[in-house]
Amino acid sequence: MAQQDLRRKAIAARQAGEAVTLVAKRLGVSRQAVYNWQARYQAGGAAGLAARKRGKPPAPKLNARQAARIRRLITNRHPEQLLLPFVLWTRAAVQQLIVRRCGVAVSVRTVGRYLKAWGFTPQRPARKALEQNPVAVRRWLAQEYPAVQARAQREKAVILWADQMGVRSDQPGGRSYAPRGRTPRIPTTGQRFSCNQMSAVSNQGQLYFMVFRRRFRAPLFVEFLRRLARQVQRKVFLIVDRHPVHRAARVTAWLARHRRQIELVFLPAYSPVNPDEYLNQDVKANAVATQRPRDADELEASLRSYLRATQKRPALVRRYFQAEPVRYAAAV
Repeated sequence: MAQQDLRRKAIAARQAGEAVTLVAKRLGVSRQAVYNWQARYQAGGAAGLAARKRGKPPAPKLNARQAARIRRLITNRHPEQLLLPFVLWTRAAVQQLIVRRCGVAVSVRTVGRYLKAWGFTPQRPARKALEQNPVAVRRWLAQEYPAVQARAQREKAVILWADQMGVRSDQPGGRSYAPRGRTPRIPTTGQRFSCNQMSAVSNQGQLYFMVFRRRFRAPLFVEFLRRLARQVQRKVFLIVDRHPVHRAARVTAWLARHRRQIELVFLPAYSPVNPDEYLNQDVKANAVATQRPRDADELEASLRSYLRATQKRPALVRRYFQAEPVRYAAAV
């Protein structure tokens, strides 16, 4: 505190117009010290004059080789693969990993500092189906999808990615600020109702959709295909998952009669991610979770309104294709 008071006196004297030499002589410090204090004050104000910890910072408990080993394990392995009782790489999981592999005991807070220094950030993990066939995924990325792109270019066709989802009235919402200890409450109906949507997007920013309440069956999918045939002036390569409705006999028969307009392309089972799923996430987060519709009509109207607004924002639709798992589909 005495040193901090000395700095404040020096700054006050300089602000009063006293020369650096006189200030240094009166306070018993060097001229360079006065200059340094003045620079710290100009950079950080009064806080810049606060006392600093002296001495060297404590040495990290992990050496460079150990740190590299831990980083490599976190990047390339899951906790379960290393026989740790965790599903995700939390700070506690990394703490146990350091103890087991390096024999070094560190606090959870220290683990957090390590992770920050290594460039690791907490992120929501992407799901990966256990049934996913890695060979089929590689074939899709390296051969099948490039072949679809080449055909679309030759035939002057458009590639659309389609998916469907259901939305419930009790869709989990987001977060709401409130005083600590007082859980916020929102008015909502006790009734449960739902609505469904089917949509198709292109990497050029096009969006086509249909909102419905019926069950998703072959006649409904054929109706959606008819709409696409009317709305899109070129041939469509429609990429879909292997849902039974997409392969139903009625759908196959309709496609056989309209092969010059629409052709279905099937993704490998359980993978990879469909860009249209990012539209689904957007709708759930911004058209549903932030509102509380009173009945099915209001829920349906909310979905239609949000999807129509999104149709007018092709740049937003194109951004769905910038997510890492689907970036391969962004190329024209």
